[in-house]
Amino acid sequence: MISCILLEKLAKGSCCSPKLLSSGTGKIMRILLAEDDEVLSDGISKSLRQLGYAVDHVDSGEDASHALASVQFDLVILDLGLPKLDGLQVLQQLRARGDSIPVLIVTARDGLHDRVTGLDLGADDYITKPFDLPELEARVRALLRRRQLGNPVELIFGPIRFDTVGHRVTISDQPVELSARELAVLELLLQRAGRVVNKEQLIEYMYGWDEEVSHNAIEVNMHRLRKKLEPAGVNIRTIRGLGYLLDSPQ
Repeated sequence: MISCILLEKLAKGSCCSPKLLSSGTGKIMRILLAEDDEVLSDGISKSLRQLGYAVDHVDSGEDASHALASVQFDLVILDLGLPKLDGLQVLQQLRARGDSIPVLIVTARDGLHDRVTGLDLGADDYITKPFDLPELEARVRALLRRRQLGNPVELIFGPIRFDTVGHRVTISDQPVELSARELAVLELLLQRAGRVVNKEQLIEYMYGWDEEVSHNAIEVNMHRLRKKLEPAGVNIRTIRGLGYLLDSPQ
């Protein structure tokens, strides 16, 4: 059975760190930590949150698999020796769904066979316990950089241009000042242009699990963004009961 607490967190779409960052961007870098050692998971979580990442923690393979199927993450830190479902099984299920999210395996298994198996199943990096936290932090930064470089450099929608590296927005080559949250909302709308984006997806994209976020906060940011996009002739339509849709430029 999946943890009721986990399901409750997923439903709320709440979050983790009081100082969430994403290399100065609006998109919070969200990490899933799947580790059943309480002391180690607490240390890793605190270390990464101090760096500004949103960290969501689960302590079983079953909960990890469910979280990965339900929520969008930027990186997974995955212990192989998880209860209920082995870490390698979690990884296998993840890749079978076609999910290319970076996976950093953390384990006490130091045999060559385990390392090779993990990498063959689609892991991106491997670190063996015990390890120093600075080394883990460096590997996390490297994997997230690699993922960012694989994303489109520029999102274009009519006269709107969104530089996803520098996080700059222009309308007809004129710069537009947006807050971090407005940038996050616009980035998701541009990525899914022509498709409806609901509030839960927006909350997931902007926040993590341990911070309560109301739908009203989304509406406020959406209202401000609409006003700033007016010069581009772009309208963010509210589809009642479903979410928001970025309209084609007039």
